Amino acid sequence: MNSIYLDYSSTTPVDKAVAGAMQVAWSEDYGNPSSVHRFGQKAKVRMNQAREKMASLLGCDGSELYFTSGGTEADNLALKGVAYASQKKGRHIITSQTEHHAVLHSAEYLAQSGFDVTFLPVDELGKVDPQQFKAALRPDTTLVSIMMVNNETGTIQPIREMAEICRSAGVLFHTDAVQAVGKIPINISDLGVDLLSFSGHKIYGPKGIGGLFIRKGVRIAPLFHGGSHEKRKRAGTENIAAIIGMATALEMVTSRMDEENSRLAQLSDWFINEIQAKIKDVSLNGSMASGIPQIVNLSFKGAEGESIILSLDLKGVAVSSGSACTSGSLEASHVLSAMKVDDLLAQGSIRFSLGQFTTKADLEYTASILPDIIDRLRSMSAAYNG
Repeated sequence: MNSIYLDYSSTTPVDKAVAGAMQVAWSEDYGNPSSVHRFGQKAKVRMNQAREKMASLLGCDGSELYFTSGGTEADNLALKGVAYASQKKGRHIITSQTEHHAVLHSAEYLAQSGFDVTFLPVDELGKVDPQQFKAALRPDTTLVSIMMVNNETGTIQPIREMAEICRSAGVLFHTDAVQAVGKIPINISDLGVDLLSFSGHKIYGPKGIGGLFIRKGVRIAPLFHGGSHEKRKRAGTENIAAIIGMATALEMVTSRMDEENSRLAQLSDWFINEIQAKIKDVSLNGSMASGIPQIVNLSFKGAEGESIILSLDLKGVAVSSGSACTSGSLEASHVLSAMKVDDLLAQGSIRFSLGQFTTKADLEYTASILPDIIDRLRSMSAAYNG
């Protein structure tokens, strides 16, 4: 049976070069970087070399990068850390309706804790209107958090424009760049953001490691209390091997970004055209012109998403219905709902996410088996009369 992976936006396989670098670290750099002896200091040097490498690739200073357990922790630290550190100035926070749940649930938690949160709407492509965004700012606004690339549709937000608006208003700006790092060019200094989250396992690195850029001078309250690790921003012994693995992965994906994006754009365009030619009543959520080529989100009218996923899996193809963090939920995607996609149509949405091992043969096979699957599911659906 075929074994085709089209769920790279959920997670990516660890690259062999990354695994090799981590194996060396496990074997040779096992000291605690907080220890003063030679083993600890060797590990600390290796960790900071990785930090400086990532900082160079992301366009910031190494002292502004803090390691976390992943994107979720980085988002939580950004929102809660800034909210609590800045609450004397104000208790108003702005985000959008289409954020990853790490941001949405953090914002909801803060709302339950007495903060005032504005959830901005998006247009039919999933974009925030910068002017509407500007109008939502208030004298007591302390933080805005808008993701750079949406994890379900691939939509790219106008981050630089919104960061400039915030800078002029004296408001801190955070962006969740977990789905952006390694896929679109990022220079943090040029972007003008104050905080930026990223993760290792989305770029062929290991799970359980991520980071948060915090611009110099930004005050932030820690989530964890313990030792003085990460300049007292994140207590806990650093995961040296994973940090080295993430740095290796970031260097790898950055070096081949342009070539890979061009290849994947051709594959995505071909796949969308092929599916829409073979299956009627299929709609694209978002726009490839304003998104990344790695994500194709399609809605199949009259077919339920989970049934499509299971049917494809039985044929050897792995896809998802959106965020992997919400798998198992039969509710329509909050992202598609915010984009005003009809609930029944949204429940028939599938995210095909492509990566470095995706071939045209993979997509040809997927496109060849999908019509029969959709026809079968529609024949059993009372909601479809096409």
